[in-house]
Amino acid sequence: MALTLHGTVSDNTVALDRKTATPLIINGDMQIAQRGTSATALGNGDTGYHTVDRFQFREDGSPTYEFTMSQSTDTPTGEGFSQSLKLDCTTADTSLASADALGIRHTVEAQNLQMLKYGTSSAEVLTLSFWVKTNKTGTYTLWVYSDDGARNISKTYTVSSANTWEKKVINIDADTGGTINNDNGIGLILGWYLGAGTAFTSGTLNTSWNTLVTADRVSSSQVNLADSTSNDFYITGVQLEIGTFDANSIPPFQFEDAGTSLARCQRYCYQEDNSDSYHGQLLGFYSSTTLFIGILSLPVAMRSSPSITTSGNFQTGGGGTGSLDLSSIVLSDSTGTNLNQVQIRATVSGGTQGDACYFRNKNDTDAVFRLESEL
Repeated sequence: MALTLHGTVSDNTVALDRKTATPLIINGDMQIAQRGTSATALGNGDTGYHTVDRFQFREDGSPTYEFTMSQSTDTPTGEGFSQSLKLDCTTADTSLASADALGIRHTVEAQNLQMLKYGTSSAEVLTLSFWVKTNKTGTYTLWVYSDDGARNISKTYTVSSANTWEKKVINIDADTGGTINNDNGIGLILGWYLGAGTAFTSGTLNTSWNTLVTADRVSSSQVNLADSTSNDFYITGVQLEIGTFDANSIPPFQFEDAGTSLARCQRYCYQEDNSDSYHGQLLGFYSSTTLFIGILSLPVAMRSSPSITTSGNFQTGGGGTGSLDLSSIVLSDSTGTNLNQVQIRATVSGGTQGDACYFRNKNDTDAVFRLESEL
């Protein structure tokens, strides 16, 4: 990977050569949303990926708030962005319980961060920047967690003007005492806290790298975005640069074409298109009268052996027996090493053993066929 200097950086820091290097943040312009553009009633038990790829809704404890998470076209003017990620409070919780918290997370794969040299005297400083808009002014907390070293650091930023896009630039210290393994696991978690109970705020904010202490993770001044159904929060243009930058020196956001961004997202989530009725998913055959087996070739290798999620109606097509309903759709080997393809098995009734056929949705454009290997 070629490296070059940008802006004002210290002697032991470098910034990625933006002409040749891949952005560390995947889908930072919020263009890709394979799972859908909106998810409602997110709250207790709903931590996970729901809309915009690689950006996770995060809740802790047993909160009573609920949010709608969506891909929005509200973006900062003149910056080149067409999409943002929006959280809209639909059920308020004016006083979060001690163990309750709310936020958004992005996780960077460990083997993509080896150039940070954590655990050495040459460890690199990072700079995170993003655009944010909310009606809720005040103090917010950015939490950064290094999973392999179980170490973390927190920084605060201030939203000054309500309902106005503001760009935030945050320096993240080099971690000379940490470690990031060279593997496909979690490297760094970037967490935008939008509310937190006293279990997270009662200590002293940990503004330098240290071992994880929950009470030191979030500022005691952190706003509670869940305290009113009038509250919303938008974010876009998330970028992570190696080096120390301020608002004047940080390089412009590095846009990727939609195809490249989608392919990078598909390493962690691959969702088949069901936008048309009877859309074919894969080819296969009847291994017996009651078993369909098919091979799905993937556009990119997934990070690890995926899990499968299906909903809606699927059937076979073709073959001497015509269309047959499918049920109990599973991956046949979730521990396989070939991450470019998966074998699908499904229960069928009345198949002709040995006949070739194909797997498709059964006139169901809302059907879901998704593989996930998220961090």
